[in-house]
Amino acid sequence: MWIYLLKRLGFVVFVVWGVTLATFFIAQVVPGDPAVVALGDNAKEEQILAWRELHGLNKPVIVQYGIYLKNLLSGDLGTSLRTGRSIVADLKDFFPGTLELSMVAVLFSVLFGIPAGIFAALFKNRWPDLLVRLLALIGGATPIYWLAILLLELLNNRLGWLPGPGRLDAYLINPPNITGMVGIDALLARDSEVFWDSVKHLILPAIVLGAFNAALLARMTRSALLEVLNQDYIRTAKAKGVRSSALILRHALRNAAIPILTVMGGLLGGLLSGAVLTETIFSWPGIGRYATQAATSLDFPAIMGVTLLAGLLTSLINLGVDLLYAVADPRISYG
Repeated sequence: MWIYLLKRLGFVVFVVWGVTLATFFIAQVVPGDPAVVALGDNAKEEQILAWRELHGLNKPVIVQYGIYLKNLLSGDLGTSLRTGRSIVADLKDFFPGTLELSMVAVLFSVLFGIPAGIFAALFKNRWPDLLVRLLALIGGATPIYWLAILLLELLNNRLGWLPGPGRLDAYLINPPNITGMVGIDALLARDSEVFWDSVKHLILPAIVLGAFNAALLARMTRSALLEVLNQDYIRTAKAKGVRSSALILRHALRNAAIPILTVMGGLLGGLLSGAVLTETIFSWPGIGRYATQAATSLDFPAIMGVTLLAGLLTSLINLGVDLLYAVADPRISYG
């Protein structure tokens, strides 16, 4: 296991290096001059040349990439052209918001998607199965921006059941910044009012972000479970009188877990990389919104920082999913 883990960590390093290589050289061919972006359209030619020389942009591309890697190894991702701050500092500010929203969205997806898939498999080709498949089809086909606008109009504007965009109501003060996740920080500060308000603000964006994932999990769970339920050992267990709940949870679902884990890993990686539309519509200060603003302002260092973070998270999540395979199925060995 340890040898396998070391090999996979080496592969993670290789993937991250590939991400840096691709994003750096793509940034070189994208139209736009970082010096003009940083200094503004009214900057004089002398100022632009001085800025380019200061940041090494007048050197050959290979030399620039070498400098970038050297800074990267020392933990320096550069400075954002838009905010003027260290990109590491920006990511520390924006990533906790995405992490908090993603965790709640994944929880929503798991709590609704997996039970719905089990329910559909147990009632194959009957009305409960058809209902789940119809809802999964609608959930997978509904555009995120349309669902977000619809829920905001219905549950916020018309009924007033849930708050609108943002992480807290305007009259509330953020708790002391410990983790960057408002709900957890409010719990640590024992501020119940801020905690419950943050929970209410999480509900709508989490539903919007998790609806597609819940639909996908429901379809995958149904498909994987139906395949397992047709196996001989399931029929044998039924003949021996094993209770239905134990048969589904301890035998069938565990053996169907590998494709479900694979889908969940991909979904989580995508969420942590930044949900652009959801964070933009709900004014959620996360990585997706930060990346959108960086892209629209041609903030190349920030774009490269977000891409690097996304590549690292995706690689680590895939590694975690691979290790969970052995937990779900003891027959899998990484020796």
